[in-house]
Amino acid sequence: MSAVPASGDGGGATAWLADEAAFSAFYPRRARELVVFFTRRTYDVDAALDLTAETFARAFAGRRRFRGSSDAQAGAWLFAIASRQLAAYLRRGYAQRRLVARLGVQVPSASAAETERILELAGLRSLRTLVAQELARLSADQREALQLHVVDELSYAMVASRLGISEHAARMRVSRGLNALARALDVARPLTEELP
Repeated sequence: MSAVPASGDGGGATAWLADEAAFSAFYPRRARELVVFFTRRTYDVDAALDLTAETFARAFAGRRRFRGSSDAQAGAWLFAIASRQLAAYLRRGYAQRRLVARLGVQVPSASAAETERILELAGLRSLRTLVAQELARLSADQREALQLHVVDELSYAMVASRLGISEHAARMRVSRGLNALARALDVARPLTEELP
């Protein structure tokens, strides 16, 4: 089975509640969107595939708690689970990956062709160009604060010290810069765009 999910319609929004066979019809309806969602946020195809699988596993395990009746509600419910999975992944950071490597566990990864296809679906190459353009539009103060906090991974206190401003001002510059980038990226590449 390919790691890049196919699109399809299989079944109604709640048909997958019944059993594993019905759930397998629900999977292709949302899998591609989830892979793109995770890839755009982690910039890691293998992590995106893992998170997609974990999201569907949680959805299947908790399917009896779903109270919606439409496809839109099922999608929103699934993306709420996906958002929690992403937050947990980011909190865990690389500690878990280091442990997996230390234990010598072999985690399957996508082939080069699958990786290339997922990167294409997520539009990461064009997003990099767009991020560079939007960074250039930010004020020099916001751009420098973002560089120090996001790229150089300095604390807000260190950013404030380097820039000669208060910690509150450093937080505001970073926040405003990130919000401006997020708005520009959401307008330019919404998640709900038509996928090939």
